[in-house]
Amino acid sequence: MPATERFKGARVAVLMGGQSREREISLKTGGAIASALEERGYTVIPMDVSREIALQLVKENIDVAFIALHGRWGEDGTIQGLLEILHIPYTGSGVEASAMAMDKVVSKRLFREAGLPTPGFHVLQSPMEAPPGPLPLVVKPVMEGSTLGINIVRAEEMWLPAMEEAFRYDQTILVEDFIEGREITASILNGEPLPLIHIEPKEGFYDFQAKYTPGKTLYHVPAALDADVTVRVKALSLQAYETLGCAGCARVDLILSDEVGPMLLEVNTIPGMTPTSLVPKAAKTAGLSFGDLVGAILDAASLKISPYRDR
Repeated sequence: MPATERFKGARVAVLMGGQSREREISLKTGGAIASALEERGYTVIPMDVSREIALQLVKENIDVAFIALHGRWGEDGTIQGLLEILHIPYTGSGVEASAMAMDKVVSKRLFREAGLPTPGFHVLQSPMEAPPGPLPLVVKPVMEGSTLGINIVRAEEMWLPAMEEAFRYDQTILVEDFIEGREITASILNGEPLPLIHIEPKEGFYDFQAKYTPGKTLYHVPAALDADVTVRVKALSLQAYETLGCAGCARVDLILSDEVGPMLLEVNTIPGMTPTSLVPKAAKTAGLSFGDLVGAILDAASLKISPYRDR
């Protein structure tokens, strides 16, 4: 899937950093993307996103934006809405898809409505609420990424600390049934699934430390699955991507249970591009260099309302 370089000669803003709790990861992602684009001959303007971003974009006469922002104000439809107003084409999903994917409760409800398998769940509004079902349970902030604030509660004494931690990140908490199984991720590039990855943390689960600390996790690429299971997981992941109306590059996270099969967890519309990130690993297995991957994502940039930009 080589890039066509349709934006060659354009002024490309790489939007990174921002104000979310995932700022440092975003800076790494954005830095890697900017370097790859520069190596391919693009005119790149890296931008650490602040309240002045609209003025910066206009002042720099930006033609297209490569969004490398993780978390709130970047992955939730906010920056996408601003770019739509400014008529600047951008990478990835549009306003609605970004907002729905970022909200774990909304996306799970949409999966259920579409008949897609996802673990059972409850939504809690207070850290003092009791467990809504038998343990183990997974406690997650609704609007955070990078596994921030997530805990698997296996014993009663773990419940209150897990809730208190989750509520430090959000005012609404998703409590999900724990499903025993293998952690699988499916990368979707411009509507095409890449090779699956089986994620195997050396201890515990795939939390923030396991994600971003080299050596703490084993990655099996492609995942050693039966051919029919691979086909099923890829098809389910693409259905999740399409159900939310995603575009460009996204990553679908699942649990593969021996008892109930694949279960959807969430869709990440701006997946990481750091040295330990999953999408570049999948792309490499598919024969795409990091530059090829970034180029293909940029090629698919567009306005999600209109394909034209007023000059």
